[in-house]
Amino acid sequence: METPDYTPAAAGVDGDLATRWASERDDDEWIEVDLGEVATLERLDLTWEAAYGSAYDVLVSDDGESWTTAESVTGGDGGTDTVALDATGRYLRVRGVTRGTGYGYSLWELEVFGTAGTGGPGDPPPGGEVETGGDLGPNVHVYDASTPVQTIQSELDAAFQQQERDQFGEGRHQFLFKPGTYPVHAHVGFYTSVSGAGRDPDDVDVTGGVWADAQWFDGNATQNFWRSVENLKVTPSTGDDRWAVSQAAPMRRVHVDGALSLHSSAYGWASGGYIADSRVEGQVNGYTQQQWYTRDSTLAGGWDGVLWNMVYSGVEHAPASTFPDPAVTTLATTGVIREKPYLYWDEEADDWAVFVPELRDGTRGTTWATGSTPGTSVPLDRFYVARPDAEEWKINAALDQGLNVLFTPGVYRLQDTVRVTRPDTVVLGLGYATIVPEAGQTAMTVADVDGVTVAALLFDAGETESPAMLEVGPDGASADHADDPIALHDVFVRVGGAVAGKVIDGVVVNADDTIVDHVWSWRGDHGTGIGWDVNTADRGFVVNGDDVSAYGLFVEHYQKYNTLWTGERGRTVFYQNELPYDPPSEAAWTHDGVRGYAAYKVADGVREHEAWGLGSYCVFTTDDTITVDNGFEVPDTPGVRMHSLLTVSLGGKGTYAHVINGVGPEASGTETVPAKVTEYSDHRWS
Repeated sequence: METPDYTPAAAGVDGDLATRWASERDDDEWIEVDLGEVATLERLDLTWEAAYGSAYDVLVSDDGESWTTAESVTGGDGGTDTVALDATGRYLRVRGVTRGTGYGYSLWELEVFGTAGTGGPGDPPPGGEVETGGDLGPNVHVYDASTPVQTIQSELDAAFQQQERDQFGEGRHQFLFKPGTYPVHAHVGFYTSVSGAGRDPDDVDVTGGVWADAQWFDGNATQNFWRSVENLKVTPSTGDDRWAVSQAAPMRRVHVDGALSLHSSAYGWASGGYIADSRVEGQVNGYTQQQWYTRDSTLAGGWDGVLWNMVYSGVEHAPASTFPDPAVTTLATTGVIREKPYLYWDEEADDWAVFVPELRDGTRGTTWATGSTPGTSVPLDRFYVARPDAEEWKINAALDQGLNVLFTPGVYRLQDTVRVTRPDTVVLGLGYATIVPEAGQTAMTVADVDGVTVAALLFDAGETESPAMLEVGPDGASADHADDPIALHDVFVRVGGAVAGKVIDGVVVNADDTIVDHVWSWRGDHGTGIGWDVNTADRGFVVNGDDVSAYGLFVEHYQKYNTLWTGERGRTVFYQNELPYDPPSEAAWTHDGVRGYAAYKVADGVREHEAWGLGSYCVFTTDDTITVDNGFEVPDTPGVRMHSLLTVSLGGKGTYAHVINGVGPEASGTETVPAKVTEYSDHRWS
C-alpha cells in the first residue's frame, strides 16, 4: 500500500467514492474480496482513480486457495470499467498485469454483482445449519462449590494416574472450577488443563495446590510437556507451589499466594517454560530451569535461579538485565499484545461464555491488577462446540455460518482443512484438543482477515506429508491488520512421537501484524516414528508477513532452518531451540558450502528485524563430530539488531563454530559452557 492509513484495501469496497485503495508501484499487485458465501457472479464494476490498470485479470475461488481466471482485460484506459462475468465463487481477486501509469493501481470503488448462495461449497451443509452451544463433552470436568471435595479429588487423581506417564496417548482432560474455594490437590499430567471458570483469577482458590512434578521420569522434568494451568488462585498448602515443566506447559492468569518452584522435587533438569499475566506473592525458584520466559506479570517476591537464558518483558519486580553473566534479559514493557481468550461461567447469563481480552501496547504487569481484564465476552451460543465423535463437516460449516469454534478435549482425525475465513473468529481448544490431518492437507488455514484468534490447540502431523500444520494468511497476503491483529496463543505442533508424522513447514505466517504468543513447534526426537528419513520436516516456523511479533517462540529439531523469517520489522522476545539430534553426518547436512542450518535465519533481503534472548543447543546423537557454522544468521544491515544470544553444546555432542554470522566464541566440550554474544548488528558485536 502507498499509505495504508488512508488507502487500505477496505477503502476500495466501502461504497464511498471519496476513499480509495492504492497499491505499491509494481505491476503484480492485487485486491481481493470475500463475498461470504459462494455466489453466481454476473458483473464487476471498477471505478479507477488516475492510476489505473491497462491490463488485469479477474480471478475467482471457492476456498481462497485454488483460483481460476474468470476474465482477462486488456487495453483499459481508466475511468469506470464494467466487466461481464459468467462464474461462481466466494472470493474474487483483481490481479494487475500492466499499470497504465508510473504509479501503482488505485481504485475508488470495486463492486461485484450477482446472486448469492447459488452453488458448490456454498450449498447448505448436509445437515442444515450447525447447532450452537451445548454440552462440553465427557472429557470436561466441571465443579462448583457444592461438589463434594472427595468427588473432585477422586476425579483429579484418576486423570493423573492415567496421564502421568502417557506422553503420546490419546487421553485429554479439561478441569473447570466455577467460583469458590477448593481444598484439593490437582496433580497435572500430560494433556491436562486445570482452569478457573470465574471472570477473574481470584474467583477460584485452590487451597491444596496445583502441581507438576517429574517423579515419573526420575525427577527429570525435560519431558514434562503438554499441560496447563489458567485463571485461578493457588494457595499452596505447603507454602510453595510446584510447576516443574518444559515446553508447551503455560501458566496464565494465575495468582500464586505463596512461593513457586519451577524445578522438580528432586532438583532434576527442566527445559524451559512460560508464564503470562500472572502474580506470584512469594519467591519464584528456577534453580535447574535451563531457560524461561515470563511476560506481563508481577513477581512480588522476586526470582532466584539463573542458568542459560532467563527473559522477562513487562514484568514487575523482575531481575535487572545482566546478560551475559548471569544470562538475564529484561525488557521494561512487552509491546503490542492480546491475552489468550478463556472459557468462563457467566453467572448473569447462567451459561458459558468465552472472554476475549482487548489489544494492548506497552504492557507491564497483569491485566487484572486493578479490576477485571478489559475485553469482550462472547456467549457460547455464538460457538459451535466440536467433539471428536461429531461429523467432520460441521466444523467448516460452522465457520462458514459465521460461528466461532470451541474444540473440546480429544483427538480430531480430519480429512479436510479447517478453514477460518471470517474476521474476528475465535478458534479455541480445551484440554489439548488435537488436530491430525490424515489426508496430507494443511491442518488449518486462516484467511487474510482481521482479528482471528487461534488458541490452545495441538497440531499433530499425520503419516501423509502435509504442506503445513497451520497457515496464517495465504501466500502473498498483504492486508493491514495493525488495528485488529490475528493472534496465536498456545499453539503447538508435533511431528513424530505418536506416529511417523511428516510436514514441510510447521507454522507459516503470511499475514502482516500477526501476534504470536507462545508457540512450540517440535519435530520429535523420541517416541514412535522417529528418524531422519521417518518424521521428515524442513522448517518449524516461517514468517513471510511484515510487522509480526513473537513472544515466547520454541522451535526444535527441524531438518533445515528451524525458524526462517522473510518479513520486515519482525520482533521476537525469547527464542528456545534445539537443532536436530539426528543429521547422519556433517556432509549430509551441509548446504551451499555452509555446515548445518542456523536455528534462526533472517532472510538476506530483510532490512529491519529485532530480537532479544535467543538460545540454540546442539546434541548430535547420530554423529557427535558434526560442526554447525552458526547458531544464528541475519543480514548485516543497521536495521537488524540482535540482543542476548547464546549457543550450547550439550555434553560436547557437536560444535557451534560461531554464535552468529561467523563471530562469537565456539561452543563445544563436555563441560556444557554456553558461548554468548551480547549485541550484534551490521557485523558489529560484543
